[in-house]
Parts: sequence; C-alpha cells; structure tokens
Amino acid sequence: MRIPITSYRLDNGLLVTVSPDHSAPLVAVNLWYHVGSANERAGRTGFAHLFEHMLFQGSEHVGSNEHFELIQRAGGTLNGSTWLDRTNYFETVPSNQLAMALWLEADRMGALLPAMTQEKLDTQRDVVKNERRWSVDNQPYGTWWERLPALAFPDTHPFHHSLIGSMDDLSAASLEDITEFFRTFYTPDNAVLTIAGDVDEAEARRLVELYFGPIPKGAGKPPLAPMELPRTFGDWRRVTVEDDVMVPRLFLAFRSPVFGHPEYYAASVCATILGSGKGSRLYAALVRETELASDVGAFTYDLSKGADLMIADVTARPGVSAERLEAEVAAEIDRLRRDGVTADEVQRGLALIETGYVSAMQSAGDRADKLSMFATYFGDPALANEQLERYQAVTAADVTRFITSSLGEDNRASLLFVPRKASEDIA
Repeated sequence: MRIPITSYRLDNGLLVTVSPDHSAPLVAVNLWYHVGSANERAGRTGFAHLFEHMLFQGSEHVGSNEHFELIQRAGGTLNGSTWLDRTNYFETVPSNQLAMALWLEADRMGALLPAMTQEKLDTQRDVVKNERRWSVDNQPYGTWWERLPALAFPDTHPFHHSLIGSMDDLSAASLEDITEFFRTFYTPDNAVLTIAGDVDEAEARRLVELYFGPIPKGAGKPPLAPMELPRTFGDWRRVTVEDDVMVPRLFLAFRSPVFGHPEYYAASVCATILGSGKGSRLYAALVRETELASDVGAFTYDLSKGADLMIADVTARPGVSAERLEAEVAAEIDRLRRDGVTADEVQRGLALIETGYVSAMQSAGDRADKLSMFATYFGDPALANEQLERYQAVTAADVTRFITSSLGEDNRASLLFVPRKASEDIA
C-alpha cells in the first residue's frame, strides 16, 4: 500500500504535507509541534500539557472556546494531545471547511499571546489539576504512566519526569512563564502541518501560504539534555506501590531500540507476539491456561530519541499474589528467551500490525497523524510508505535475536501495584 504524499517547506520553516484521498468528502488538518514534557525544565513541569488546554482558549481573532464551537457547528471533530516529545492538534471537517480549519490553526500559532490572560491561565491550571486528580491521583493504577518513566529513565533524562506535571509546578506557573514557553516552542519552524483527505493540492497550498506564510519563524529552542542511554538497564529494577486497588498489576519494562531504528521493528513484532490478542504468549499462558491473570497486553512506547521501552502489562485475577504474578510473567519471558519465536508467530504478529496500519491509513484523521509523526521525528513524511516493507522484512531470527539481547534479567524494570491491605488467603 502506497499513499500519495507531497511535502514542502514555507519560508518560515513550516513543513507541510498534503495527501489527497477523495473517497469521502472529509479532510483532516493535523498540526504537530515538536515539544513535549521532555522540553520542560526543572520546577516547571506540566507546561506542554497545560498548553494543550491553553490553545483552545482563544487567540487574537477567536474567542474563548470558539475554536470548538466553529468546528463542531461545521460538522467536524477536533482535539489535541500531549506526549513526551510532541504536542498535536487536529480537526476533521467536511472538505468545504478546509479554509476555516487552517485559519483557526494559523491564528493560534501566530496570534495566541494577545488573547492570553491571567484569568485564562488560572482557569486552565485548575482544569489540569482536576484532570490530574481524576486520571492519575485518584484512578486505580493511575500513576503508572509517570512512575514507569521515572523508574526507566535516569533523574537527569528528559523522559524521566511526569507528563502531566506536579501540583506544585502547575501552581508556580506564571503568565510570563507561559509566554516564554509559547514564543520558544510554538513557532512554524518547530511544527509540521499535514492535510489529508478530500483536498485539492493547489488550493491547499494557496490557503497554507495565505494563513501560515506571514507567521515569523522562531528564535530557536534550547537543546535537550543528553538522551543516549546504554542498551540495557544493567540490572533488574523493582518498585512496589501500595495503591487503592483490588488486585495486583505488573508493568514490566525493557529498554529497546528507538522508533525508526532497524531493530525497532523486531521489538514491535515481539510485543505483538507477547501480548496482543488471545493468540499471544501471555494470554495463552496466564489467562487461558493457568488463569492467573484477567488481562494482559504488551506494547512499545515508540520513542524516537535515546531509548524506547517495550512494556508487558498484566493484571492478576482476584486471589493471586503480587509475588506469584511477577514470578509467572518472568517465567514466561524466560521461556521466550529459551525457545525463541516461530515463523508462524511472526506471521501472526505481522498480520495484526499490517491490519492495524492499513486501517489507520484509510482514515483521513489517522493518516494525517501518521504523516505528521514521521515528518516531526524524521523530517520525512514519505517514510509512512516504507513501514509495511520494513515490518515484512522481519524474520523469526530477528525477533529471537532481540529477545536474547533485550529481555534478560539485566534489562527489566518492574513496577508492581499491590492492594494497600492484601488478604492473607492469596495464592
């Protein structure tokens, strides 16, 4: 499968990608800024996520929450998200509303600061704090996605600290801090814009030049702290967290090759074999056979800098102890290292990956997001057309080689959640 891709840069540095698909009268606008929690400094964590909220609070020519209202009235959908190394904003609208979607994105890129007020900052800071309380602090197992990076990355590493930020840092954020963050990172030369779907390329180029062309490039952003890490942790790291949960849950992480590296594809296939679907190793062993687990999964973080993580996520059944859960998961990993994988398992994994990828590329919104990802991380959205070939080149020997080198006891980090008052009659 190959999709049409045209890309070019504006004079201000904005990388633009257009991918026509006239199968439905919809068009997706997807804007990635190359900034995430990794770009935050000590004492000012949570800014990237806070900004995801601030950008929906109006700009010079758009009222507070009007961005949502205009898109939804036009029959479209929209949202934003923040990750360790990027923040993205996206709309899918009827194709005759492309100009409006582009204008809205351009207005907040070029003219957010005139509309930024202390009242808006205070309001959105409270919203983010409540989001933290709801999704992290008061959610069963909710702290896993900040505890695991803290366990897997050194204190000085940009991926170590919390994505959503601490309460103290959010409280300390000033309007001056927010202004500086915006001027540093929300610039056209630190962004990529993708338009996918029912679009005329010439008209899209005209509109992009009209709305984004006048926005000046930034003054440059500070470099990240060193990202490189050894291939393995060097030992088995363990953290046990008492939480208000009913059953234990284990997150077992392995340091793995970064997204886009030739060995990444073997790691991705390994994760699929290990924990994707009812045919996976962990499901067969722990859910179906021994009935020790109620749910299993495995996935990669898909980090493109320093080191990636492959993670096995296993939730125990009631009555199963945390110690037994960790031991049985480790035993299955050890069996995988001892026996390797079969060609049939690799083919199953590849089939699942290919199905998911092809399905995503048929959606205007998902296609735009994939193209923005490759443009942001590698400067080349056309890499989207090479992914299936790279996966199809993976062999059982490649996956077994990754397993041997990366799933040993010298490269494991266990984050184990246990009930605060564990029952004494556990298995």
